[in-house]
Amino acid sequence: MIIVDRPEVLVVGHAVRTTNAAEADPSRAQLPALWARAGASGAFAHVPGRVDENLYAVLTDYESDHNGAYTQIVGVAVHTAARLPEGMVAVRAPGVSAMRLEARGPMPGALLDAWQQVWQHTESGGTPPRAFTTDLEVHHPAGVDVYVAVLPSFGDA
Repeated sequence: MIIVDRPEVLVVGHAVRTTNAAEADPSRAQLPALWARAGASGAFAHVPGRVDENLYAVLTDYESDHNGAYTQIVGVAVHTAARLPEGMVAVRAPGVSAMRLEARGPMPGALLDAWQQVWQHTESGGTPPRAFTTDLEVHHPAGVDVYVAVLPSFGDA
């Protein structure tokens, strides 16, 4: 894991509120349906002002830590969200210091492996600690880049 300055991004897409515990239970999991909707052919064709062809997942509104509820928005990056398509939301992921992990290989296994590294880092009290503000996944042809917001280092003063 390396620390980078992740730039701000504006994402328009569909949102669900969930927990990791709910996602571990197939009868309560909401993310598979969210991703199926996002992955459907032409799902975001009517979104104006797209920045690129990547899919973005924004994880935000953390209730507490990785055990609490959070909101995930899956969509596309846009220049402006002046006209939202019906049923979609816009979220601005602010620029932050973030741990960057690269998930490469068969999906969703490689992505789950990356998140397991993040959870292990969190549970072990790793430095820098997670901020639990806004995390970002960028899904592109080579794989997924995961950006996990971290607290500023106290040693930088």
